[in-house]
Amino acid sequence: MLELGRAGAAGGDRGVRPVLRGDLVVATLRASNWKEAATAVVDEREWVLAKDGRELVARWPADPAGTARLRARQASWWRGTWDVDLEGLVLQAARASFWRSGLRYSDGGRQVALGGTTGGWSPRPTLRADVDLPLHQQVFLLWLELVLARRDATVVGDGGGDGGGGGE
Repeated sequence: MLELGRAGAAGGDRGVRPVLRGDLVVATLRASNWKEAATAVVDEREWVLAKDGRELVARWPADPAGTARLRARQASWWRGTWDVDLEGLVLQAARASFWRSGLRYSDGGRQVALGGTTGGWSPRPTLRADVDLPLHQQVFLLWLELVLARRDATVVGDGGGDGGGGGE
């Protein structure tokens, strides 16, 4: 299971959030507080995560603007469903239940991953992959969980819209 740690935790710089698997830092994420954008470092490769029109996308910094290696597009606002393209693996994502804010990612009815939170006063996004997804794809899905948690917090009127634990 991946968990998005608190900014500055695990010896990271201020504003950098560790992506943890147990106690091990497997990636880092520097998320903007003001827009749906972040920079991730996974296996020593940098990824640019951003909102591009109606999609959330991930690309390498060297890729031309407007291109995407990973993408998520909301299929239905009313149902809260998403279509997620992970380099050719197309997943459908929907709320796991009425009570859970995390998404269940599936491929033809087979669950591939499940988003959630740590619980408590300052919940942080988590992701449990049921199949062997590459780490950069899991980090993208974890960032999607963060973006949706922030959107939910804004709708509820939290004001912070932080999704639990600060970015920059």
